[in-house]
Amino acid sequence: MVKQNTSNPVVLQVLPELEMGGVEIGTVEIASGLQKKGITNFVASQGGRLVRDLDRMKVEHLTLPLKTKNIFKMRKNADELAKFIKEKGINIVHARSRAPAWSAYWAAQKAGVHFMTTFHGTYGLGPWGLKKFYNRVMTYGERVIAISEHIKHHILTNYKTSEDKIRLVHRCVNTEKFSPEAITQERIINMVHDYNIPDDKKVLLLGGRITRWKGQHLLIKALAKLKNQNYYCIIAGDEQGREDYLRELKRLIKKHGLENRVSIFGKVLDMPALMMVSNVILSTAIEPEAFGRIAIEGQAMGKIVIASNHGGSLDSIVDGKTGKLFINNNTASLAEAIDWALALSEEEEKKIAKAAIKNVKDNFTKEIMCDKTIKVYEELVASDKKND
Repeated sequence: MVKQNTSNPVVLQVLPELEMGGVEIGTVEIASGLQKKGITNFVASQGGRLVRDLDRMKVEHLTLPLKTKNIFKMRKNADELAKFIKEKGINIVHARSRAPAWSAYWAAQKAGVHFMTTFHGTYGLGPWGLKKFYNRVMTYGERVIAISEHIKHHILTNYKTSEDKIRLVHRCVNTEKFSPEAITQERIINMVHDYNIPDDKKVLLLGGRITRWKGQHLLIKALAKLKNQNYYCIIAGDEQGREDYLRELKRLIKKHGLENRVSIFGKVLDMPALMMVSNVILSTAIEPEAFGRIAIEGQAMGKIVIASNHGGSLDSIVDGKTGKLFINNNTASLAEAIDWALALSEEEEKKIAKAAIKNVKDNFTKEIMCDKTIKVYEELVASDKKND
């Protein structure tokens, strides 16, 4: 390993691009946390809207075509990264996605510095497991961060990786944005007015892009089974060109006579305000979420959260105390969970809301995520001292 800057971490995060997304937002959050701690850090990507946030924080960004899967361009990226690493005295390279991870891995080897990764999802193995080699770079790190127990299990099940080097660091919720105190009365009034949300019924909200694996169809079928009819349901999200699925959802709504009870909105810009006017936040994914940010955002807002009993939701929801888990892909179980939520007394709702907010503050804040990640960086730096 290089000997310069071994007393403190000097970190380079590497990812494909910096548009809006969970990986991208998490990268910027870590950069912000490092900057606040006085830890020198850099980010390399193809660029995007979030580069502006790095500029405001005075975190230097290196623009390279890191989204490419062309082996020759990946090798060229590695050379450019290695040069940058040596120029800036970087001693830790932290990769967050597969294609740029190969470039980052080669660069770290060339520069003689530490390499680590964050496993953000359950990467497909492809026919006959052909993608396994391509994915495997995410396990090459001296430390591998898993964002949930589900992801940790996926790594251990599918790759020959030592559990000793895996570190569990959950993703976080921005409590400055997602908290009851952050939502002004004006935003609430605008939300109710703009979307014509009734104030005499309990509001159910399923947020997230319109795609089958998110389970919007499952929710509509479950609503048809509800005993409690005092509700209004909002499905909010961008269909991203999935017009056939959107038409299917509308047909289901009509088939079950739910036209006056269920509305499908497009992309909602002020999701915290929409959560604030809702009573129940739903996460109905039929495939396991790597983490499931909606579940902790809903808890941070002090809302009743109902989620599938698989994936990251198992890490974030204490069943019956901070929310409710239902049997995955089971309409009867989902209907039962919604009926449970709709039947809660005001006192019971307040008790769950208090526990949910505390759960987030104790386990899923940006500060906690950053501190745990910094500890991983410090582990790597400390290993240099042991080897001296």
